[in-house]
Amino acid sequence: MSDTTDGRLPCGCPAAFPDWDGRDVNLGGELVHSQKLRMFMHMPVGFEARLDMQLKDMQRLDLHARWPGFVFSRSAMFRSQLLCLLADEDSPARNVMRLPRPFHLRVSLFHGDVADVRQDVSRMQSSLLDEAKMPKELYLAYLTCPRCQEERGGMQIMLLRRWHDHPRLRQRLAKQ
Repeated sequence: MSDTTDGRLPCGCPAAFPDWDGRDVNLGGELVHSQKLRMFMHMPVGFEARLDMQLKDMQRLDLHARWPGFVFSRSAMFRSQLLCLLADEDSPARNVMRLPRPFHLRVSLFHGDVADVRQDVSRMQSSLLDEAKMPKELYLAYLTCPRCQEERGGMQIMLLRRWHDHPRLRQRLAKQ
């Protein structure tokens, strides 16, 4: 599958993405383009249309993604957002913001369908709690789609779990 001119695959998936599997990363202060996303019971509604809308908005504003096609969405019940990491170029646009500091993420690359992601999320949450880190929001980055998954080794989803240090939890674990 060949790349398009903007670094995405013809289907819109990222040709390249960050190698964060199994690591903790801090994206605090990073510039992102945010796009609202409707959800129904944690399932995105109109996901591809919102991706296209975000891409057109970024092109109109002359913003460049750090990894073209790599976007992550916050998992939520009814409303969510798509975040796209930008190259460090300031813009006064209303959808461009900096992530709060700190913005710690535990990252895991999941191979399989989104319906089977529950065990991996539970394992990630348990490991964070064992390290006295309080799990917060869950973000998902779809790295493949049904059109390109055969050529790229199956369905791949990057799980990103935001966390905060929790002093009381650390004290409780130290007592045990």
